[in-house]
Amino acid sequence: MSVRIFSITHKPFTPPADPMYIPLHVGRANAADFGFQGDDTKDNISSLNPYFCELTGMYWLWKNYHESDFIGICHYRRYLIDENGSLYTAPRLEELLTHYDMITTKLLTLTCSYYDGFGENHHLKDLITTGDVIREKYPKYAKTFDTLVHGTHTYFGNIFITSKERYDSYCSWLFDILFEVQRRTDFTGYNDYNKRLFGFLSEFLQTVWVRHNSLRVLECKVGMIGEKYETRKLREQMAAFLEKRDYEQAGQYFLACYQKRPDVLMEASDVTGELRLCMQIISTCSYEDAMYQTCILDKIRGYDSLISHFHRLNAAVSHFLADSLTKDDSMFLKQNNCITQVAIDISVKLFCKDSTKQEQISEKLWYICSRK
Repeated sequence: MSVRIFSITHKPFTPPADPMYIPLHVGRANAADFGFQGDDTKDNISSLNPYFCELTGMYWLWKNYHESDFIGICHYRRYLIDENGSLYTAPRLEELLTHYDMITTKLLTLTCSYYDGFGENHHLKDLITTGDVIREKYPKYAKTFDTLVHGTHTYFGNIFITSKERYDSYCSWLFDILFEVQRRTDFTGYNDYNKRLFGFLSEFLQTVWVRHNSLRVLECKVGMIGEKYETRKLREQMAAFLEKRDYEQAGQYFLACYQKRPDVLMEASDVTGELRLCMQIISTCSYEDAMYQTCILDKIRGYDSLISHFHRLNAAVSHFLADSLTKDDSMFLKQNNCITQVAIDISVKLFCKDSTKQEQISEKLWYICSRK
């Protein structure tokens, strides 16, 4: 038994030292050569990378790579990791793959149906077209697709390990669907983010394929090596605005970035959760200024201190809602003179979606804060 995992990349990076992990440069037909194996040789769709993302690498491996019994896909920043937080080794994978058909990411649990979430960030007509194509070409999969598309779970990242035989079967099914959707799609007016349509669709289609075929799946955590350049630059700029008390400019800058890249708040991009906290800070400052003519930035200006403060506030609120408020939580609420009723209201809304309970919960938490 042999296992090879390909680290999909579109930029130079340092691969893991383990030779089981092999860099694969996707979209190389449109880019400079980094010295890695590219997806632009032999039978390939490398030039379609702006639309297919990592799938151009998956296609190349399907058509041209036949040298191992098992094959995996990961990314230059994202890797499947074991229960100890370590990269998998070949011996461990060989043992696991005798018990499982596929090793992949943990299912994401969405806050709304996949259908509604797709419509918020993409062109819903493309998801509808995908359903139509499945009903026409693979009618046995239609029920699974319809059930899952209105559910709240999906795999993400096109990160998985399976047998080469199963991989080829999956790719045959997947690309047959996607190429037909491509033929029916008008990309006029699509921005660069929405043009990456087939990369997004394929993540959900993996879920459909796994569920329909009742595969034995081991779901693993994904380890992040570094963070996206775009995410780091956005965070740094937000910090600069907040440290100058310019929360309005911070909000405008974030929204401009979010329009270009709606995925910046997803877990795979906002690894530390700091961007979501930044948006909470901006909202809190705006409401505090309107109500009190002052805001938390008049008391805490340093970025790290702000992040720590709101992290602790959210922890206390979530613990209170779970009826598990700790002594440290209570001391934080009682002794911190930076907490306002507005800040509590906003934090409560993040964790409690029942509008009828929000006011009551906020009042109880504010009572704790007021007991100095």
